Amino acid sequence: GDLSLFVVVAMSGGVDSSVAAAVLKQKGFRVVGVGLKLFDDPNPRHRSKGCCSAQDMRDARRVADRLSIPFYVLNFKDIFREAVIDPFISSYLGGETPNPCVPCNQIVKFGQLLKVCREVGGELLATGHYARVIYDRDSGRYLLKKGLDKEKDQSYFLYSLTQEQLSHACFPLGDMRKEQTRELARSLGLRVFDKPASQDICFVPEDGGYRRLVGESSPVAIEPGPIVDIEGNVLGTHRGIPYYTVGQRKGLGISAEEPLYVIDIDMNKNMLVVGPRELTSMKSIHVESINLISVDHIEAMTVSVKTRYRQEESTATLFPLDGGSARVEFEVPQDSISPGQAAVFYQEDVVVGGGIISRADIEEGEL
Repeated sequence: GDLSLFVVVAMSGGVDSSVAAAVLKQKGFRVVGVGLKLFDDPNPRHRSKGCCSAQDMRDARRVADRLSIPFYVLNFKDIFREAVIDPFISSYLGGETPNPCVPCNQIVKFGQLLKVCREVGGELLATGHYARVIYDRDSGRYLLKKGLDKEKDQSYFLYSLTQEQLSHACFPLGDMRKEQTRELARSLGLRVFDKPASQDICFVPEDGGYRRLVGESSPVAIEPGPIVDIEGNVLGTHRGIPYYTVGQRKGLGISAEEPLYVIDIDMNKNMLVVGPRELTSMKSIHVESINLISVDHIEAMTVSVKTRYRQEESTATLFPLDGGSARVEFEVPQDSISPGQAAVFYQEDVVVGGGIISRADIEEGEL
């Protein structure tokens, strides 16, 4: 690394971002650690499972001291509420299943934090994501690729980064395996080496979870309503739309001969539509708000698609639609696709782009 190159590392107090900082320091970069205060800790008494509690900031500061790098905490509560929490809540109230890590990376980390990083003279913003960025001379584009550790790959959460953002993004763990990360943390004497990975959504309270969060911010919205089958027969009562997601089977509280799944959520009628599993399968979906990385426009192309983070990819054809949307036609119908989730398109280990699954596909009855 160029000794004078100045890199800001987003440090959450976890093992990944701590090792990212250590790797850059070892390579001879000038490294500054930054922690983000994103919300008022919903669980001040417990060890948070998320990534941004006061305890996590203390962990991050201790790592920075150990590495002899400066560490600052920035208060990003307002932008986090506006860009991540509020849209998350309204998406849930709309019967969708949003993924808050996408706007957090897009608007908070690689938006606002990158802006601060550039203003203070930082060339690169580094995070502990397992992903890789390379510049492709042939296309003149920055490519986002999967991390080498396929088990830990997090490119799914980064599909919305623009060319400009990718040109200043740095993922030091992209070529590493998770075991190597923990091993390196241990050998550097970083106390976080065995800290459990953050699993849950960071701003959600542990007791009552996101439903409590949604309920507290919008008490009117959670009203019981009918559960109906596709003929419209009422089978039972639901506890409120935000408690359910398309494809859900458990917790419906109705008994039937065969297992029933949520196949649609009708917000206007405050109604859940349920049916047998085959009705949750979709041959095609619409994806909106698309960001493209490896190409600058969509033409009909074969891609492999992930519609959830922890999911195998499936082969599909991508067709352009007007207004930055696309239709995704799967070779094999896919189960339990939830509107609001991200659909990310890959070719081999390169991210083509991605977007948000819209409700259009369900309403057109392409079931």
